[in-house]
Amino acid sequence: MRPLVLIIEDQEALVTMLRYNLEGAGFRVNTAGDGEEALVVAAEEVPDLILLDWMLPLMSGIEVCRQLRSKPDTKRVPIIMLTARGEETDKLRGLDSGCDDYMTKPFSPAELIARINAVLRRSKPELSSEMLAFEDLAMDLAAHRVKRNGHDVHLGPTEFRLLRHLMQNPGRVFTREQLLDSVWGRDVYVEPRTVDVHIRRLRKALNQNGSDDLIRTVRSAGYSLDRAGP
Repeated sequence: MRPLVLIIEDQEALVTMLRYNLEGAGFRVNTAGDGEEALVVAAEEVPDLILLDWMLPLMSGIEVCRQLRSKPDTKRVPIIMLTARGEETDKLRGLDSGCDDYMTKPFSPAELIARINAVLRRSKPELSSEMLAFEDLAMDLAAHRVKRNGHDVHLGPTEFRLLRHLMQNPGRVFTREQLLDSVWGRDVYVEPRTVDVHIRRLRKALNQNGSDDLIRTVRSAGYSLDRAGP
């Protein structure tokens, strides 16, 4: 089952943006608009991770965090605090209250997704091992599904394995030979140029609807999954 994220935030526009990006990255989402509601929602279905606003109606995010940490069912749930308070003393206070990470508004949705995945890798490796994410691209290894910006991406078996390898190593440049060994296997003879064919197919599938190209070609070197480039 996809990881569940509980958003505790009273700004509806921000909740909408967070839900859109999280669901596009392969997460399920619950929401709460104030601290008291948050405690009820978290008790009804314990989330895998919580995004917690500091400034909330009825109860501050700091107090919500403390109460969540005092309850057996939620004491170990990872919490990322979201706040406009960026002073070092505020950050230390948030971390001291029990949150696992701290992000200052405004923030990049892509960075938030990366932070969520990093926290889940530390706290729940069994979940993160089934989900890969990069920018607006999400791969569910258990369901064998890929989404980009929330839309299904249909890939053949080889393109799926190729994308999985690149998403497991974002930013790293692989030669054709390295990709052949990792994706096709050392015991299978395939022409190196075959990699180019499958990269083209993968790009075509990923870049529908005018999306930026996330696969970077490095001349005389190979390919990498990187931020939008040529």
